[in-house]
Amino acid sequence: MALQTKVTRRSGPRLFFQTVIGRAYPRIIGTQRDLAWLFFDIFLPFLSMVAYVYIYRALKAPEEYIGFVVLGSAMTAYWLNILWAMSSQLYWEKETGNLALYIISPTSMMAILFGMASGGLFATTVRALVILVIGNWLFHVSYTVVSFWALFLVFVLTMAALYGLGMMLSSLFLLFNREAWHTANLLQAPVMLFSGFYFPVRVFGFWAAAAASIIPLTLGMDAIRQLVFPSGPLLGFLSVKVELIVLSILSVAFLFGAFYTLRLMERLAIRLGRITDRLG
Repeated sequence: MALQTKVTRRSGPRLFFQTVIGRAYPRIIGTQRDLAWLFFDIFLPFLSMVAYVYIYRALKAPEEYIGFVVLGSAMTAYWLNILWAMSSQLYWEKETGNLALYIISPTSMMAILFGMASGGLFATTVRALVILVIGNWLFHVSYTVVSFWALFLVFVLTMAALYGLGMMLSSLFLLFNREAWHTANLLQAPVMLFSGFYFPVRVFGFWAAAAASIIPLTLGMDAIRQLVFPSGPLLGFLSVKVELIVLSILSVAFLFGAFYTLRLMERLAIRLGRITDRLG
């Protein structure tokens, strides 16, 4: 008598959340298996932070600018994670042969990328906290938090918009094919400059700062500075309330854009049977 097994098919929200957990798990556990990557992800941004700190001290800048540098170095980890572990992710999955399995699976690409983002956010937060703690201890940075709830809301909205942007770029980078690597390299330094990682973004002037605000980190970091440094409101680009509203709009826009571009990519892949830089 043949042994019969009952196969349970998941669907709907349950399948979505199981996919998120399944794709977040390797990102969280993987950081513990190769500690060399953890060392370089912390050590290299730390070297950049030290260089900027001594530049500001040589110029006799106000001590709060040292705090700007430490905070910016911690947030750098999130932008690098977006570029290399989110935006370029589908391109690398295609190169390793996993992308076809993702597309034909019964779950959605949004759930797969959301799981990757969740796992990456956890691992990146650990690295950012280590950089923040070491920088605060080494350079004696002090903070004056105006509102913990506003600070938490700014961080959540910034991460939602930032990872939504990363999910949207992942499908666009895939269409670039081999140019994904070069595009990621191209975006790395300009975004770090115009997002004001190490200085207040208002020095660019209103219109340049407004254009740079399309990157969620620009307004997110500006709002965080206003909430944790006494001189933050004087150096801020917009008020925290306005920046929260804009971050909410960016979160919805980028998440919707990610959903649309991923669905478009799936339909083109199924219809044409291939994914290249000439889908149209």
